[in-house]
Amino acid sequence: MSDNQFLIRSPLVSPAHQILGYELSWYSSVEGGALSGDEELLALTSFASSQLIKSDGTWLLGSLILFFEVTPAVLASGQIEVLPPANTVFRMTLADLSDGDTLERARALRQLGYGISLCNADDLPTDSPLLSVISHAEGAFGKSGSNVALFKQAGVQTLVRQVDDWDAFDACLADGLPVFTGNLYNKPRVLTTPKGLSPAQVIIVQLMDMVRKNADVRQLEEVLKRDAALSYKLFRYINSASFGLGVEIQSLRHAVTMLGYSPLYRWLSLLLAALSDNSQAALLMQTAIVRGRIAELAGHGILPKHEAENLFVVGMFSLLDRLLGMPMNDVLGHIHLSDAVSQALLTRDGMYGPFLTLAESCEKDNGPLAATADSLFIRARQINEAHLEALAWSQKIKP
Repeated sequence: MSDNQFLIRSPLVSPAHQILGYELSWYSSVEGGALSGDEELLALTSFASSQLIKSDGTWLLGSLILFFEVTPAVLASGQIEVLPPANTVFRMTLADLSDGDTLERARALRQLGYGISLCNADDLPTDSPLLSVISHAEGAFGKSGSNVALFKQAGVQTLVRQVDDWDAFDACLADGLPVFTGNLYNKPRVLTTPKGLSPAQVIIVQLMDMVRKNADVRQLEEVLKRDAALSYKLFRYINSASFGLGVEIQSLRHAVTMLGYSPLYRWLSLLLAALSDNSQAALLMQTAIVRGRIAELAGHGILPKHEAENLFVVGMFSLLDRLLGMPMNDVLGHIHLSDAVSQALLTRDGMYGPFLTLAESCEKDNGPLAATADSLFIRARQINEAHLEALAWSQKIKP
């Protein structure tokens, strides 16, 4: 892996608006786009396996599936078999699979449990023998509608690409077709009426303001007691994290004693976002968590500890306008944040802004990743490791 290779991801969203997995790929500012040579693609699968598989073989992404572009040479390598079969799909072209040896290797991998996804499969002939080999078919099916029934009958999962607006996205999900979203969720979406803050979110905002001012824990407890369900959710969040405490947090006082105010503020920010009733809440929430964790990890060693912790909140709140269905300026009118945090959310400037831009740029087609890394003097490998660690960490957070 060179200092010019950056990992980027694109989520695959289910008809129920859940993230099913991610497509991972390399981006290079030197090459001006994606890297798809044999050496680079093999390095990507090796890097992912080294970061996402524990020494005991545990897969750190739970049920999530990763999609990797491969060439015949990469497919032939035994190194790719270190990846878990149930969580790995190899993306190939029709030209690749027209080679007899490559086709047989694909069959063998399918028998081991790996997935094979055919790219640009819209016009695959209805009598193609590949229907017995591939597990997934990718195309612009939401627009053309071709061959969807054929794939379904053959037990092949159809995945939609080239969705560039919310109407097309909604149509695909309504038809039961999972969609690779790219960075679609960053595009404005017109809502009939702003959602605003729910009563539970109002309480969370009040608690966050009190925590920021270091209010006495007894005052915090009095506010939290107004909503028992909210208390339960908060403690569930806190206990879902890997703090290594060895004990279960059962009260707000216990949480403050064991964790301190800064981690408590982090979990309140998580809970605020999780309480959204937005239909895309799961996608937005997971994206925000990953952003926050990448930004926080990138800030370690550069900013003081408490400043790095603020980076998590910046990342978490970067999609709060989408979650709440209201402009970011209005969101910040309800939530009293520091000037530095507000500046990062509004303009991507100030102390925290570049770290948020960095985290956002790890999403496909979503920012100047290499230039931002250079401005922060952070190496590509450090960012790539933070990226995968953030994906794994996000799986520990249970809404």
